[in-house]
Parts: sequence; structure tokens; C-alpha cells
Amino acid sequence: MVLRGINDVLRSGKGRAEQAIQIAELIRQAGSYRWVGLYTVTQREIAAIGWSGPGAPGHPRFPVTQGLSGAAVAGRRAVVVNDVTADPRYLTAFASTLSEAIVPVVDPGTGIVVGTLDVEGAERDAFTDADRQALERCAAALTGLF
Repeated sequence: MVLRGINDVLRSGKGRAEQAIQIAELIRQAGSYRWVGLYTVTQREIAAIGWSGPGAPGHPRFPVTQGLSGAAVAGRRAVVVNDVTADPRYLTAFASTLSEAIVPVVDPGTGIVVGTLDVEGAERDAFTDADRQALERCAAALTGLF
């Protein structure tokens, strides 16, 4: 259902920022997550292009080497932290965030990380393995956005 929604938004012909906002909202509602953001990744930085939830990100752009997002980009795989207060890599975006999952969006043709899907929860242990797998499927469907 969410993947079909993502594909529909990507085919809508709307601008990238509007698509990113709509997709973030789809994912946030589907998983009952508190906040979802989509970020573009370049060689130097990670920058927000759209989000859904209570407010703009505390770090709308930051060096590609920083945070949990930087770890996901460097490792080219999902990083799930169910207690961000115990992880020094966490860049505080919202004081109420206790769990975060970052999933890289990898261009299938080049293998380069072109974006990230950032999902945050207001409680510890917000993400299960099933959440990670579902978010990885969403990230795989997002390559057309980047």
C-alpha cells in the first residue's frame, strides 16, 4: 500500500520538494511514526528536501560525515538506534526523539548513496526488525526522487 503510494507520488509530475513532503507523510502515517524526513546526499553534505511531523529538522543540512545519517551513508546500510541518548553519533533534531532509523537510498545503477530516509520515534525501542525491513523497501522505491 505504501509502496504503491510512493510510486503514485513519483509519477505525479509534481516538484521534488512537494513529492518528498507527500512521501514523508505516507511513510509517517503507515508506520505511526512521529517524524519522517527525506534528505539528498552529495559528496559533501546531507540536506533535507521534505519532511512530515512536528516541525522542521534541527539540522536541515550537515556534513556527510556526521550523525547517524553519515554512518548510514558510509556503511551503505540502515542504521537503527533504539536509544539515541546512548549513541554519541546522534545529532539532536528534536529533544523528544528517543529512537531513530536512517535508511540510505542507493542508486541501483551506480551503487552510490543519493539520499536517506530518516524516521524518528518519541519512545525508546520504537523500531523492530520488521520496521527496518519495511523502511528499506520504501528507500528502494525512492530512487526516482533523487
